Amino acid sequence: MNFNDLNSSVKKLSINLTSTQIFQLKTYMSLLKEWNKVMNLTAINEDEEIIEKHFYDSLLGQLVIPFTTQKVIDVGSGAGFPGLVLKIAFPNLDVTLLEPTTKRCNFLNEVINKLNLQQVNVINARAEEYVLKNREKYDIVVSRGVSRLNILLELCIPFLKVNGMMLAYKGKRIEEELFEASNALNALHSEITSKVMCSLPSEQENRALVLIRKLKSTEQKYPRNYGVIKKRPL
Repeated sequence: MNFNDLNSSVKKLSINLTSTQIFQLKTYMSLLKEWNKVMNLTAINEDEEIIEKHFYDSLLGQLVIPFTTQKVIDVGSGAGFPGLVLKIAFPNLDVTLLEPTTKRCNFLNEVINKLNLQQVNVINARAEEYVLKNREKYDIVVSRGVSRLNILLELCIPFLKVNGMMLAYKGKRIEEELFEASNALNALHSEITSKVMCSLPSEQENRALVLIRKLKSTEQKYPRNYGVIKKRPL
């Protein structure tokens, strides 16, 4: 996929990228490749793969949530997927990129500065630490490739306002993860509202976009310490 392909593909998602936004994505890709030479940001290095497997994949979230002016947090943002790509495509979003690795945060800040993006903040912290002073502040939580859903739910749901939405970008084993997560959904007062299966042009493997609504406030005991969450998922 090249940038012309990306532009035509995202139009089917009701996304119209301007020439400025395409330039921003090109600059983002250039910085990603440059920084990736000295640190591990992504295993994907070819231009066409970056465009398809990072940029287009991130924008597939529009299939289940119409992004407008919401307050969004990307938990475990890594190199900025999907949060930073969503910010570029939907500049009126208020985005927080939450990432525990300092070097990755430095990269994210470099991209933000180069692109002169506003209303986007990088937070160098773990989810269970940052949530202590930021409970129920966000309209949308997004997360891509961080952990299995039963673990991810406990890290993400406490950030949401009541009736806020969590969007999890998941893989082909989603049914197994949904089965595992049934108790976590109940404990965290949340429910699955939609599951959309999709795929990338170059891949046959299914991907899943799972949308979860928070029904009422999360108990203060959640999230637990990450070591406990991982050892004893809900």
